[in-house]
Amino acid sequence: MPVNIPKDLPARALLEKENIFIMDDERATTQDIRPLNIIILNLMPDKQATEGHILRLLGNTPLQLNITFLKTATYQPKHTSQSHTENFYKTFDEIRHKKFDGLIITGAPIEHLQFEEVAYWEEMAKIMDWAEDNVTSTLHICWGAQAALYYHFKIDKFPLKEKCSGIFSHRIFNSDNIELLRGFDDEFIAPHSRYTNVSEEAINEHPDLTLLASSPEAGPFLMISKDGRHIMATGHLEYETDTLKQEYERDLDRGLTVRIPAHYFPDNNPDEQPLNYWRSHAHLLFSNWLNYYVYQATPYEWR
Repeated sequence: MPVNIPKDLPARALLEKENIFIMDDERATTQDIRPLNIIILNLMPDKQATEGHILRLLGNTPLQLNITFLKTATYQPKHTSQSHTENFYKTFDEIRHKKFDGLIITGAPIEHLQFEEVAYWEEMAKIMDWAEDNVTSTLHICWGAQAALYYHFKIDKFPLKEKCSGIFSHRIFNSDNIELLRGFDDEFIAPHSRYTNVSEEAINEHPDLTLLASSPEAGPFLMISKDGRHIMATGHLEYETDTLKQEYERDLDRGLTVRIPAHYFPDNNPDEQPLNYWRSHAHLLFSNWLNYYVYQATPYEWR
C-alpha cells in the first residue's frame, strides 16, 4: 500500500521512477480505510534528499500512510528553499491540536553543540513533550536518537576524537519477543555519520531501556524503551548508496581533515562506486516499526 503525499512534492517524481507505491489526496479519499497519520520532523540540511530517503522506506509496507512534514519555527534552514518548506511543511503550532500514529525525528549535523545550545532546543522539547500524549510511537534517528536519550532518559552524548563515518557490522542483543527485530540477521550492516557517541554501559544500566544492537567500532546502534514508544537508531539505515560519499566529498571541499568512510568504498578507494549492503535491513526496520509499534498499537479513533 502507498504513502499519501502532496501531489507537487518534488520527491514524488523520484519515487515513482523507482516504482515506489504512492498516491495523492484525490485517490486516497476513494479508499474506505483508516490510513495511519505519520509526522516527520525533518532537521536535516538537505530536506528534499531526506524526504526521499524516508518516504522510500515508508512506501514499502501494506499500509496507507498520510504524511505530514514538520519544520522548526525557531530556525530557518539554509540549504532548502523557503518556498519548499512553506509549501510542504507545517510548524508545531499548526499541528499541536492533532493526534498522530507515528513520529519520525531525523538527525541533524549539530552534535558539536550541547543540546541546550541548539537554536531550536526549546521547540524540540515542546514537541517531544507533546508526543508523549499525542503520538503512539516515535522513531528517533542519529542526532534525534541522542536527543531522545538525553531528554527522556538523561543519557548524554560525548565527543569522539574523529568522525565516525562508514558502514559497520552490528550484533543483535535481547532479541526475545522484540518485534522490531523480526527478520533481522544476527549481524547486519548499517551506515553511521557523526562526531559523538553514547555510553553502552549507561544504556544497559537504565531500567527503562533495552539495547537491541551494537557495533564494536561504532558503539550502540538500536535501542527501545520498555513501553515500545521510543525507538532510537544512532546510525542511518535510511541512507542511499552514495550518501556517505557525498558527505565525504562535502567535508573535503570544506577543508576538513576526515578519514575515508570505513568499510564503504571497494578496496578503500574513493574513486570506486560504493555498494549497498544495508538496504534490506532498512526496509525491515521501518516496516517492523510501522506494523508492530504503530499500526498494531494505535487506536482506530483517538480520544
